[in-house]
Order: sequence, then C-alpha cells, then structure tokens
Amino acid sequence: MNSTSVLLVDDHPLFRKGLKQLIDLEDDLNVIGEASNGQDAIQMALDHDPDLIVLDLNMQGMDGLETAKTMRDKGIGANIVMLTVSDNDEDVIAAITNGADGYLLKDMEPEDIIEHIKQAATGKIAICEKLTEVLATALRKPKKKEVNPLESLTSRELEILKLIAKGLSNKLIARELDISDGTVKVHVKHLLKKLNFRSRIEAAVWMVNNKSSNT
Repeated sequence: MNSTSVLLVDDHPLFRKGLKQLIDLEDDLNVIGEASNGQDAIQMALDHDPDLIVLDLNMQGMDGLETAKTMRDKGIGANIVMLTVSDNDEDVIAAITNGADGYLLKDMEPEDIIEHIKQAATGKIAICEKLTEVLATALRKPKKKEVNPLESLTSRELEILKLIAKGLSNKLIARELDISDGTVKVHVKHLLKKLNFRSRIEAAVWMVNNKSSNT
C-alpha cells in the first residue's frame, strides 16, 4: 500500500516536531518535508508534490490563507488542511474559499487530529465537528452563474463531482468507477478549475445546492 506524502507547515518548531512524531506512528502517512513559513512551503510543495499539506493559519510573514491561495494559483493539487488555534467563523470560510480542503483546531485531542488527517489523505473533507455547521451555513447559497457551469464538464468529471458531493473519498471514487486514484486526482483538479472552485468542499456544497435548487 502506498503511503501518503505529507508536508508540514508551521512556524512553531515544537508543535511541528510533535505533530511529525504523531504522524510517523502511522504506517500509511509519511512526512516528506517541513517548512516554517509560507514561501518555503510553496517551494517545497512545487519541488516534492506532496499528497497532503498540513498548514498553520497564523504565521509570521505570509499567513496560511495567502499561502494556500498562492499554492492553488500555482497549480499545486495537494489536499490542504488548515490546523490552527482559530475557530473564528470568518477564518474558517476564508480558508475554504482560498483553497483549503479541511480545517482542524490545535486544541483537538491528538488522536482526533491524526484521524482527520488520515481522512484528508484519502480525499475526504476534514472539518472538526464544532465547525461543520458554521461552514454549511456560510456556503449554503450557491454562486450565481449565468450559464450552467456543469455543461463545461466531461461526463466523467460530472460523475466524479456527484460522488464528491456524496462524501466519497478519492479512493472510493476510484473503486466505484474502476479507475486509479491518480486518475481521480487529475479529474478532480480539472473539474475544480473549470468550475472556478479552489477546494472540493466548495464544489461539494455547491453541487448539493445546485441539485436542490433544480428540483
């Protein structure tokens, strides 16, 4: 079984070291790099193409939001999970709309953090329970688009988007459609770009709303 490559980005060395030790206990996760600031993180992500990036929100210099946005602008397709002390509603929404696929709090139990990171590694949305309602409420209104953006998707991309909206991970989507995980990742990247979304959370919520508004 291939392990998931993880890049840790946090400007607190002690926290980063502790998180790395926890992740190293998991056979299916492999930390391939650590960065203490946004600029280094972006370069490492471009150099090493990790599967998953665990990113601190509040960092000196380039913060996590700007880092995530820049990563998406540069075509970095890794799943990005914010891990932060802030449970501020605006921070949660800003993180997701700037490309994060998950949002976890540093005061969660260590085993819960690892469990959510493992979920994110399979392509699932990783949001700590206390923030799910905040996110759902904020993203409930679909973006207004004059033409139906679904028409720009291939039939395969539409299939995958529907499965994302049902909460399936990349691995389960691959099994459902009898294609490889890598192929699913490529399709997800393309459909997000076509729909002008930065994260699969935005796409999933929009798809659910789009479906209900047309019924």
